[in-house]
Amino acid sequence: MVDGIADGETAHNYVAGEWREATGDESLSVENPATGEDVGSITFSSADDEDEAVALANEAFEEWSTTAVEERIQPLFRLKQLLEEHQESLAEVLVTEHGKTKAEAMGEIRRGIENVEVACGIPTMMQAGHLPHAAPDIDETAVRQPLGTVVAVTPFNFPAMIPLWFLPYAVATGNTFVLKPSERDPFTANRIAELVDEAGFPDGVVNVVHGGPDTVNRLITHDGIEAVSFVGSTPIAQHVYETAAGAGKRVQAQGGAKNHVVVSANADLEFAAEQTCSSAFANAGQRCLANPVAVVEDAVYDEFVEHLVAKTEAMEIGPGLEDGTDMGPLVSGPHRESVLEYIETGVEEGGELLLDGRETDVPAQGHHLGATVFGDVDPDATIAREEIFGPVLALIRAEDFDDALSLVNRSQFGNAASLFTRDGGEARRFRLEIDAGNVGVNVGTAAAMAFFHFGGDKDSFFGDLHAQGDDAVRFYTDETVYIERWPDQ
Repeated sequence: MVDGIADGETAHNYVAGEWREATGDESLSVENPATGEDVGSITFSSADDEDEAVALANEAFEEWSTTAVEERIQPLFRLKQLLEEHQESLAEVLVTEHGKTKAEAMGEIRRGIENVEVACGIPTMMQAGHLPHAAPDIDETAVRQPLGTVVAVTPFNFPAMIPLWFLPYAVATGNTFVLKPSERDPFTANRIAELVDEAGFPDGVVNVVHGGPDTVNRLITHDGIEAVSFVGSTPIAQHVYETAAGAGKRVQAQGGAKNHVVVSANADLEFAAEQTCSSAFANAGQRCLANPVAVVEDAVYDEFVEHLVAKTEAMEIGPGLEDGTDMGPLVSGPHRESVLEYIETGVEEGGELLLDGRETDVPAQGHHLGATVFGDVDPDATIAREEIFGPVLALIRAEDFDDALSLVNRSQFGNAASLFTRDGGEARRFRLEIDAGNVGVNVGTAAAMAFFHFGGDKDSFFGDLHAQGDDAVRFYTDETVYIERWPDQ
């Protein structure tokens, strides 16, 4: 179970407890970003494949939705144990097809496991409320009911964690689940499906269907799907939200980001530089909680730059499975070219290149790129506004704390923002005034634990209920209120 990717392996669909070959006309090679070599392939699903998966999931829903909640969570307990037992080998598969470091992959899987742990508490989380004597001789009770079959469309950058934002809560609340993972790194999802199978979920409760944009568009409008969970870029998130909602589905669509970190004149500058470096360049900058813009008060700007550049230059770049690697490659050649274009745009628009990742000594094979730091960036510059999704950090000078707050809130995105300060008053103002869904104070990456929802605001999120925690329970259930009168006889 959960061994490496076999030479020439094809990622099959997992439907109703069986591995099935997809029958679509399109196929795609899956490569190791650290070497550029193909490690396997994927065949896209046809409409017939998707119809079959949804139909069998709907069939399984009939029994699963009425299974006692205490019984529904037993496979989740076993899945948690299996994920922990196979964490290292699963991480190796993830690194091979994605490129991040093994330490990052282990941390990602751990975050996914935390969601399984929280979902095991669903008997308490699903309780709604009861009020006797709500009116004369009337009692009222609110109960949560599962929706039916739900689908999750997940991105390449966290192929283990993000599916586990959704799967545990969806099935624990009594729904059946179809996952459409990224076609760039499909084997991580398949290895998780192997563990799902071993954990003993009934056939059809959890399914994996591979494909591309056509597969997504068919699934999110499918008559047999009740709700859609999505994570990806903002234009696609908006498309998924509008399309699926227009088809009558419940939708949560997490979009892109351009997060900011504010470095106050009161900050511990060495600590702030260390955390900013980690936030900007972990996962090669390919994450929606990265902070690719640092707004630094002018009084400490130069000193902060010294700390930051020194820490960034010390990073080791190479294959993710090699010991000592701090940053792995970008996920693909085309994505690397996109990041290079942004760097060139930053130069053309007058940004000061403090560290040029194009000149960093990196392995010749694969899609490696060094970390790039721009100084004195205009807040209206392209690299300060648009999501790059790569190892590029823009530094902006702020006159003072008020100016810094204003600069952050100008962004069209609102996924996350962080502040480094030793002033409690500044921290309080930041928490109250910053327009973002995840707000950190002296935290480089504002990632909520699984028992809190994953926030997102403005163009970073489309919908009403987020992933994780209580929001996930509300998203995957309908609340029914029973009003009863039993007159005395």
